[in-house]
This record gives sequence, C-alpha cells and structure tokens, in this order.
Amino acid sequence: MKDEVRQTRSVLMALFRSQGFHPRSDLGQNFLIDINLVEFAVRAADLSKNDVVLEVGTGTGGMTTFLAAQAGHVISVEIDPRMHALATAATAHCDNVTLLHQDILKNKNTIAPNIVSLLHEELQQRPGSRLKLVANLPYNVATPVISNVVASDLPWQRMVTTIQLELGEKMTAEPGTPAYGALSVWLQSQCSVRILRRLGPQVFWPRPKVHSAIVSLWRHDGRCGPIDDRAFFLDFVRRLFHQRRKLLRSVLCGMYRRQLSKADIDSLLARRELPENVRAEQLDVPTLVRLGNDFAHAVQKQPASQPSPSREEQTNDG
Repeated sequence: MKDEVRQTRSVLMALFRSQGFHPRSDLGQNFLIDINLVEFAVRAADLSKNDVVLEVGTGTGGMTTFLAAQAGHVISVEIDPRMHALATAATAHCDNVTLLHQDILKNKNTIAPNIVSLLHEELQQRPGSRLKLVANLPYNVATPVISNVVASDLPWQRMVTTIQLELGEKMTAEPGTPAYGALSVWLQSQCSVRILRRLGPQVFWPRPKVHSAIVSLWRHDGRCGPIDDRAFFLDFVRRLFHQRRKLLRSVLCGMYRRQLSKADIDSLLARRELPENVRAEQLDVPTLVRLGNDFAHAVQKQPASQPSPSREEQTNDG
C-alpha cells in the first residue's frame, strides 16, 4: 500500500482551486490540516488489521488513507458527490476501502439500514473483528451519528472522533452542571466518554468559528447497571430532560399520565428513595438507569389498549 495522503492546508487549497469549487459550510466541511492530529486520532483508536472502521464524512480522503493503512477494512460515507469523487481518486491505491456516496442517516433517529447491513456483512467475513468509528465528523451530523450508533444493534467497540467542543462537553458532563442532559445520560449509560484533546480553529481549513475536540468513547456493558429496554430508556431521558428545570415528579406525572396514576409514580420514586423536590438534572446516570427500568416495567404492565403519551416534547440531543 502506498503512503497515506498527507493533506495540508496548501495541498487542499491547491486541490480545490484546480477543481473550481470550495468546501461547503452547510455540510460542515472543515478539514483537519494538522497531520500530527490526524495521526493522533488514528493512534487513539488503537487500530489493527482485525478492525473494521466506519468513517463518516470522507471529505477528500485524507484521514481515510491513514485509516486504511492501519485497519482491516474501512467503510467511509460521504454525502457530497464532489467530495466523493475526490476521495475516490485519493484512495484508488487502497484495496481495503469501500466508499459510499450517501447520507449516513435514514432519518435523525436511524442509521441508514444498508450501511448497518454492510457493516454486519464485513464483520461476519472477519470472525473476531472489532468495529470502530473513527472520523472527523461534520458538525451538523455529529450528535445523531454518535447517538444513533450507540442506539443501533451494531457491535461497535470504540469511537474516536473530532467534534465541536461544546458537544464534547455535553457528552462528558456531570450531574448538576449546565451541560448535563439527555445526551450525557444516554452515552454515559453505555460508554466511557473522554475528551482527549481540545482543538483551536487554526488546525482546520476552512477555519470554523468554534473550538473543537477529539473525543473517545469506549463501549461498556453494565457499568451503570443493565438497561432493560434501550428504546424506552432513550425516550425516557429525552422527554425527562426536555423539562429539566421542573421537579422530577411533576415531569413524570405528565409523561405517563395515561398509563400510571400519581400514586403509582410516587411509589416508584419512593422505591429509589428520591425526595419530592429533586430534578432530573441532579440525578447521576446509574440512578436514572434504575429509574428508567422501573418505569419501563411499570408501563409495560399496563393493558395494551392504553394510548401512548404524546412525544411532542422530545428533542434529539437533550
């Protein structure tokens, strides 16, 4: 395999000038031009020839070639046809790269099914292989991509991605802090999340108006207790934190008013020894996991004819 494509600012500027177009800000096209940071992110993923890598936002293929040099196979997804064409040329020498020209998302809550199927097929062809997400994620899809990969049935092991710093702070936030929300709880209930490196705008081209970070997510099972129904729990925390300033009891009474009585809810809260004046934003992740399990079982015991509560208050990122 040839050397990785080392795309610096001058190389990228010349490439785009020759092609007669510019990066699109609406698609979050900000390229990581510090090669040391590209190498840092790839090293942090601890890749081997036993790994299948999902990359979202192929761009011009700069990071893709670094991934291909280390991993067994790389499946890289790019929505922009111009970028897909550039990446096709940049990775022509890589026989272990599959480039897909499409949206990674079917909708805001679902990874595209054909991509999920392709990843499963590649993993099945490599018994014992590990799935990792490594990418310079476009800002506009970072939250749904990370959240939905965790929600999927994909057997992923690790993610190392560049994202907006503010999002990284949400992902790692602790109870009682302003950034703590549904996304914090959803990810931390199933992953160990760390900010590995904070990045200034100058390490990207074009320069974004915000700071960024390289984050790492390790999958863990059961550290915060088992989640009995992950779909219910995701819905539970999203709706709970949509009204984060309200008292927990009040929010839960509104959420499950058609399935559970106030006495039922008081009983569930008492079981966890939660005071009447507590708010969701004050509860740690293990407590919310246990509470979510309690409500899942209580709601599921109700007659099937009971109507579902309104989901108008849901948000995607908490």
